[in-house]
Amino acid sequence: MSQPAFVLLVGGPPGTPQVWAAPAVMGLERVKIQRGNGYEHFESAGECAEFEGELIPVYRWCHRTFIAE
Repeated sequence: MSQPAFVLLVGGPPGTPQVWAAPAVMGLERVKIQRGNGYEHFESAGECAEFEGELIPVYRWCHRTFIAE
């Protein structure tokens, strides 16, 4: 099976992308994406969803942190 090029992000504040290109997250329990002045944190849901005919990992939003100045 080839490494997925996308993950499905579930939840998060308005404006959080639902499908995110993230080839480097395969096998990670948690991922974070930078948005504005902070990071949105997502945890692996341990499941996959179909996207454009492929199964992709699902990550659920858990919290937001801010970038230290």
